[in-house]
Amino acid sequence: MIYHLKKALLTLGLIGGLVSSQVVAQKKLFPEAPGIVSYTYRNQFAKDVPGTLDMIKGQGIIDIEFSSLFKQTPEDLRKMCDARGIKCSSYGVSYEDLVNKTDEVGKTAVTLGATYVRVASIPHKGAFTLDNAKQTVADFNKYGKLLKDNYGLTFIYHNHGFEFQPYQDGTLYDYLLKNTEPKYVSMELDILWAFLPGQDPAQLLAKYGNRYKALHMKDLKKGVERGSLSGGTPKDNDVILGTGQIDIPAVIKAARKAGVKHYYIEDESSSSVTQVPESIKYLNNLKKD
Repeated sequence: MIYHLKKALLTLGLIGGLVSSQVVAQKKLFPEAPGIVSYTYRNQFAKDVPGTLDMIKGQGIIDIEFSSLFKQTPEDLRKMCDARGIKCSSYGVSYEDLVNKTDEVGKTAVTLGATYVRVASIPHKGAFTLDNAKQTVADFNKYGKLLKDNYGLTFIYHNHGFEFQPYQDGTLYDYLLKNTEPKYVSMELDILWAFLPGQDPAQLLAKYGNRYKALHMKDLKKGVERGSLSGGTPKDNDVILGTGQIDIPAVIKAARKAGVKHYYIEDESSSSVTQVPESIKYLNNLKKD
């Protein structure tokens, strides 16, 4: 009798603890582990790929976007990730490789296990122009279709700030969204590279909804002036999430409504090793309204 009573109480305790943890998770705005962009730890990866993957896994991160293979074969990199339970969901390449090495890019992404192929900039001289945008639309539609049809991959474009040149009643970024085929071209919103040129990342997420498949989560140092369309800012202007100028909770809420699945932290600063854990802590401590 006493044994059964103890067992019942233990079971109730376990259930109570489970329910309690679920309630806590429900009150959090961002209860899950974020993803990471390999560029965040580019210096560490350059010296020690397995050790850097161990560090990433130690931070609770199991979702990664690779921007480089770091002198590894796709097969070896996949094995190292698989051994640690890390999933490469996105593979970043240059615009030139998208156009000139489409099959190689597709095969590499498939080998890595990626769902997405990402390009993060568009070659241009001086200010980004309508002619640049028109060529970009043609290329993205063409090569996005090839990646989808031949490899089952989704192409995503990552904004870099210069695309927000004024055009008609909006910007050339709007032109890119309106003229690319949603079936073949999706977007990855870099929230700093939307905010710095003067845009509101949350409003972009609300405007274009499910065109966005992923975010680059980063924050802009306080005091940095906005409005630049240069596509450049010192890397140490990337600060711990929640300590800069961007309304991170508003971005996350808008991204949830848009159906975004991947929230990659990208910290380009020289302090990324110490800043990323603080950014994760910030995200996981956010509460719902």
